Amino acid sequence: MNKKNTRIEKDSMGEFEVPDSAKYGASTARAVENFPISELKFSRTFIKSLAEVKKACAVVNHKNNLLPKNIADAIISSSQEVIEGMHDGDFVLDIFQTGSGTSTNMNANEIIANLASVKSGEPVHPNDHVNMSQSSNDIIPTTTNVACVLDVVNNLIPVLENLESSLSEKAKLWEKVYKNGRTHLMDATPVTLGQEFAGYASLIQERTKDIETALINVRKLAIGGTAVGTGINAPENFGRDVSLELQQSLDTSFQEIENHFTRQGSREEIVQLSGTLKSLAVSLFKIANDIRWMGSGPVSGLGELKIPALQPGSSIMPGKVNPVIPEMMMQVSAQVIGNDTAITFSAANGNFELNTMLPIMAHNILESISILTTGAKVFTEKLVNGLEANTDKLDENIQKNSILVTALVPKLGYDIAAEVAKEAIAENKTIKTVLLDRALLPENEIDELLDIEKLI
Repeated sequence: MNKKNTRIEKDSMGEFEVPDSAKYGASTARAVENFPISELKFSRTFIKSLAEVKKACAVVNHKNNLLPKNIADAIISSSQEVIEGMHDGDFVLDIFQTGSGTSTNMNANEIIANLASVKSGEPVHPNDHVNMSQSSNDIIPTTTNVACVLDVVNNLIPVLENLESSLSEKAKLWEKVYKNGRTHLMDATPVTLGQEFAGYASLIQERTKDIETALINVRKLAIGGTAVGTGINAPENFGRDVSLELQQSLDTSFQEIENHFTRQGSREEIVQLSGTLKSLAVSLFKIANDIRWMGSGPVSGLGELKIPALQPGSSIMPGKVNPVIPEMMMQVSAQVIGNDTAITFSAANGNFELNTMLPIMAHNILESISILTTGAKVFTEKLVNGLEANTDKLDENIQKNSILVTALVPKLGYDIAAEVAKEAIAENKTIKTVLLDRALLPENEIDELLDIEKLI
């Protein structure tokens, strides 16, 4: 580091060089040197939520006569600047760091203390003032939960509701569009395209409800537990009061957890939420993959759906157009499934009174929420909304479906129906043609038995 562009800051370990332009102090600068691991940083929502928690703590500490008004006001004002994104460039730490997230907690404490010192005209200490009544061990779990609630409620849920609505519109539009059903990737008895898309809409509705249910536990916060869950150095009802302050500030429900030992040594509420996100990813993968297959072709594939053409599909084959949006959605789903595995493993490594894999859990759960939100939004806008049914191809396929003989079993018996199906396949004929050629049934009865609408 160029000494001309640095200043000397102190922490409990002594002096340390800090970049002149940085709002943070020695503790953060040490962590920058200690953890040059990746380019992964905490998200905007995490930083915002961390500052919201610091702001709420300052409000409650002042109400408890622990912080003088001048200092409390300066901390609140400085936290608000962080909330608004004015100092994101000073949140410099890698997510791969101390397992409690202490480095990131101190990053926030030092930035807010630096800003508050200027505003108040007197020294504001990152630990004694900004971190008053708190520990990294309850702050990072609390921040993670607050950030999850904000991203899910404000971003993910509205996107999923929009996707469900779009799928439901297609289902209604195509309620009389008939097609071959498929089981084992082989032709089965008929369905409607509308029924398939109604099923997709119901999947998204179910997953949305699962996520909302998981938030019940995520809304219960660790704040007030301090170092090990006992609340040492925090005033009575501190967690309750901070949770209430966050609820009022953010206009969404939060409560102090009933038993703090379920939030710091254990992080199962995040595992539960991640599990619902994984389930959503699986549902989205299935929907995207079905659409990809139904849109395959245009000559040798299924060709049942017309997928919007968005970009050239090949660097070597002119005119090729690929299902890029379904492929994007499937990759997002794979990432979320991987994130869930890391979250599950991390949560299982809670030892006694603290889980020491908090940062990676926070990053992964928020990344999953974020990419599911943006992925599902693009999936809706650039794919589902523009899908068209290839009705000619669907009708042609259904007329050639040998499995239509299933409707003849009560009349002809299983064995004769099977013979008709085999002949239709071998000679590339329709079931009706074979029945007429073999004089098995009169035409009007055949038409009655093979009426597609009655078979669905």
